Amino acid sequence: MDHGQLCPLAKATEVLGERWTFLVIRELLSGPARFNQIRRGVPLMSPSLLSQRLQRLDREGLVRREPSDSGHLYHLTEAGQELAPIVQRLSRWGERWVLGHIDSRKPQVTALMWAIRRRVDPSVFGRARVTVQFEFTDQPQAKRSWWLVNEGANVDLCPKDPGFVVDVYAITDVQTLAQIWVGKQQLSAAISAGSLELTGPLSLRQAFCSWLLLSPFAQREAAQLEPQLEGNSPSAVSNPRTRRKSGLRRHPTSPAPPSQAGNLPRPSRPHSRSEQRGSTRGRNSS
Repeated sequence: MDHGQLCPLAKATEVLGERWTFLVIRELLSGPARFNQIRRGVPLMSPSLLSQRLQRLDREGLVRREPSDSGHLYHLTEAGQELAPIVQRLSRWGERWVLGHIDSRKPQVTALMWAIRRRVDPSVFGRARVTVQFEFTDQPQAKRSWWLVNEGANVDLCPKDPGFVVDVYAITDVQTLAQIWVGKQQLSAAISAGSLELTGPLSLRQAFCSWLLLSPFAQREAAQLEPQLEGNSPSAVSNPRTRRKSGLRRHPTSPAPPSQAGNLPRPSRPHSRSEQRGSTRGRNSS
């Protein structure tokens, strides 16, 4: 694309105005990433087109490709990093003027989960490994369950069971989580309505509020959610309707509310060490 002008804006749009380019830069603003990690953040972009965009950004000096132990990592250069405030302002513009016109009735679960993976804070769980399983009651079996494995400052998104004991279950549907993610629905309201159920130890359910950072433009509801997680609202702890629909079992260490203790399913069996060793973490590789 050549505008045939000496205008700096025209030259900048020749590099940045191509389709998907800003979304690729958005992915790299979260830190160095492998090819497959970038691709999962833009699931509708073909591998060949992503390769073309990365090569163009490399030629233009915005991206640097470096070898690593398991392939190659893509980094933003200083020129690429300077696009961060532009991406943020463009995102704010989209949130204010365009987001209301987006059809959110059929959000892409893969894109949503990768967006959430970029915006969680695994450090709130401490150094121990904490596994959060999302169960989407409106998705086909192949895309129904997703796991976010938190270890220290790292978090991995697993579309297949990584083989670890689940510490927190989040049972919902894709549209509800998408509405929460973009700030159109409060997390506390979704829990009260029973459209999102959190199951697990009280301390981890409370930490979930700080762990899930949401979109940079969404309102945080941690302060309003905490009183409900103390047990003032039964739906904040358990919703029998969603549990029957999902078939999930309560974490073995999760305290049962006195009024519902007789109705809880039997605890799930933790994975054995051999099962954990035989399971794959679902880590991305290039």
